[in-house]
Amino acid sequence: MKAGQYISPNRVALANIEKPSIVEGEALVKVSHAGICGTDMMIYFGKHPRAKAPLTMGHEFSGVIEEINGAHVFQSGDRVVVEPTIGCGECEPCQSGNGHVCESLKLIGIDMDGGFAEYVRVPIDRLHKVPAELSLAAAALAEPVAVAVHTVKRSTLKAGDNVAILGAGPIGLLIGLIAKLNGAKDIFVSDISPFRLAKAESLGFKAINASNTNVVDEILYQANGRLIDVVFEVAGNQSTVDQMIDLIKTQGQIVVVSVFKNKPMIDLAKMHFREISLTTTRCYSSDDFSAAIEIMASGKIDLPSIISHELDIDEIEKGFLLMQKPDESLKVLIKQ
Repeated sequence: MKAGQYISPNRVALANIEKPSIVEGEALVKVSHAGICGTDMMIYFGKHPRAKAPLTMGHEFSGVIEEINGAHVFQSGDRVVVEPTIGCGECEPCQSGNGHVCESLKLIGIDMDGGFAEYVRVPIDRLHKVPAELSLAAAALAEPVAVAVHTVKRSTLKAGDNVAILGAGPIGLLIGLIAKLNGAKDIFVSDISPFRLAKAESLGFKAINASNTNVVDEILYQANGRLIDVVFEVAGNQSTVDQMIDLIKTQGQIVVVSVFKNKPMIDLAKMHFREISLTTTRCYSSDDFSAAIEIMASGKIDLPSIISHELDIDEIEKGFLLMQKPDESLKVLIKQ
């Protein structure tokens, strides 16, 4: 079968590999669509600590059950989306119902072959049925939508709050959409990409161009001097770390979503004297994943705006090149 594989730093290639076979407790899924995300790019650049070449990447994917082996509520032909996290089931977080922060968490597409292929084998308990109202292309966004659902749930956001989102990539925009569903009033989104800022504006957010504007001054001006209730940091650089502290109100909350490549400097003194809360978020629980699918099927969030490209698997290399051009791309899907 065809598979898009990480071969070495800065190199992905289309390979012809053996179609996987399954054992009891697994399903074979014929992949429909798979999204390229920031973690895939980290693997691509050779900077992921666990991913080892050759690896079929892809942890955001949907498809159809081809074969299934074991007790289940599914059948061949069911449309599904895959929750890619795999906990050990034994550590304290897993035992307390928080397997998404398992001490040895593994992911399909990172620690084992994933969805940039015609077929993939997955544990049955990682499958979710795709509602009839949802296309398989849109369903491939369930994983990043689940990240947004979990992120907003971990925040103190309440109806009427002002929100600032520093970073207008797919996760940042999805956080904005989920925050809006939860009653956020004004949602400010900053970025340096005019393309992504235009997407933000089309979704009803107040777009701030960080390349030619003082982000803090502009947001506070547009907010009539009111500091922000909840700030989501989704860009992962030092400038946004500085901005998040200057934007937040006294006793407000900052939620850090980014996985920083370098250790940032954080002015704790500024936070200390205003009793600012700092929260981090990793991925999502199974409940968050189910909630994401329900929200997506309801039509309450604009999923097509998040998808900028759909490419055939033969164009896997083009997909990774596009992801390095934020002025041209947002969410790139690889389809079969």
